[in-house]
Amino acid sequence: MTDTHEDLTIGQVATRTGLSIDTLRFYEREGILANPVRRNTAGRRVYAEHDIAWLNMCMILRGSGMPIPAIRHYTELARAGEGTERERLAILREHQSRIAAQIDQLHKCLDLIGYKVGVYEDYLAETETEPETETETETETETEHDMGATTEVGVGTEAEPRS
Repeated sequence: MTDTHEDLTIGQVATRTGLSIDTLRFYEREGILANPVRRNTAGRRVYAEHDIAWLNMCMILRGSGMPIPAIRHYTELARAGEGTERERLAILREHQSRIAAQIDQLHKCLDLIGYKVGVYEDYLAETETEPETETETETETETEHDMGATTEVGVGTEAEPRS
């Protein structure tokens, strides 16, 4: 990537990245910028294009659930340069694996929701075309379907804590 060496203010970086100025300062304090933020003669923060590229990558990592300490560690390794590639790769592979597991769980949730939508669509289609004579057996059957779908997909009734 070419660096135009054009100085950017914190406001310009905030506009280009969609991050707030406070978040940019937080990221600087947390040490997740690839390079120390330069200061101009007035003491104001000065950024470059490569800072925006790095911030965009950090935003993707953060948006996909990578914790700040892991991003910081990855950044420290990147700053260290050659010889840290294997460890950086390991961090990314571990994160990739976590994301794949989350996607798998979301697919299971989507399957359950799709099944439930079908149950209700079928039920409503039947009740809208037939006279309203719901029997106890029909209600029990739908409840059994509801419970079976929950068990089939592996989604319990208790909320699991988020990490």
